Amino acid sequence: MKLYPIETGNFKLDGGAMFGVVPKSLWSRTNPADSNNMIDIAATSLLIEDGDKLILIDTGLGNKQSDKFFSYYYRWGNHSLDKSLKQYGFHRDDITDVFMTHLHFDHCGGSVQWNKDRTGYEPAFKNAKFWTNKEHWDWAINPNDREKASFLKENLLPMQESGQLCFLEREKRREFYKQLNFEVLFVDGHTDKQMIPIISYKGKTLVFAADLLPTAGHVPLPFVMGYDTRPLLTLKEKKAFLQQAADEDYYLFLEHDAHNEIINLKHTEKGVRHNQTFTFNQLFN
Repeated sequence: MKLYPIETGNFKLDGGAMFGVVPKSLWSRTNPADSNNMIDIAATSLLIEDGDKLILIDTGLGNKQSDKFFSYYYRWGNHSLDKSLKQYGFHRDDITDVFMTHLHFDHCGGSVQWNKDRTGYEPAFKNAKFWTNKEHWDWAINPNDREKASFLKENLLPMQESGQLCFLEREKRREFYKQLNFEVLFVDGHTDKQMIPIISYKGKTLVFAADLLPTAGHVPLPFVMGYDTRPLLTLKEKKAFLQQAADEDYYLFLEHDAHNEIINLKHTEKGVRHNQTFTFNQLFN
């Protein structure tokens, strides 16, 4: 097995929304805001090369939305999914499986693209299976008013219409592990049935933290996103996860942190805290 970080493109989000009820005087110490109160956000995917499988975890925002849509998110930098794949000698047509932690547009927008004449949409990975779970799919295609702006039908329905959509059944995770060779933790605080990949790699446990832990600045327990649909449940899930991650020395791959690629944790008198930051190459090369 080989792993590769895939930079799909950076953007910005409102710092207050990213930290909920936590005052700016606290969260800005780790995630400084610009004059518009926006903070740097990454959308870093993870590519797993394992035998004849080439598995991409999450796909970023994509590029098919309107200029007006992207004007809200202040894209910055020159990263793209295709350039990042090419860096490692791959093309999107090589991808066999796309695993989506959840179906918010910044995690699955790159899964679907315009067709050639821009009259409709098509899967952006023509040879891949697209993995979600039935409970989260139903949650996404019948969105509640709070999340409606995050679940976009143009990101979802083309995967189903193509016949490439697959559902991971929670009770059959062992069978899934045999197929794709990583474990999955289900969490419900951010959105219903978000899936967190847990990967054993080169003697270490690497967790693709997705929106359970967006950035290193979110490690303190009360630092919960305003986007979470069930913040009290997030607190419970996060507490259990942080304890286990510190106890077992997990390495956390931070999908949304533009400045801390991978971190580990430690126990302190104030609770679990950020310990060290690593680049992917420092840790695994």
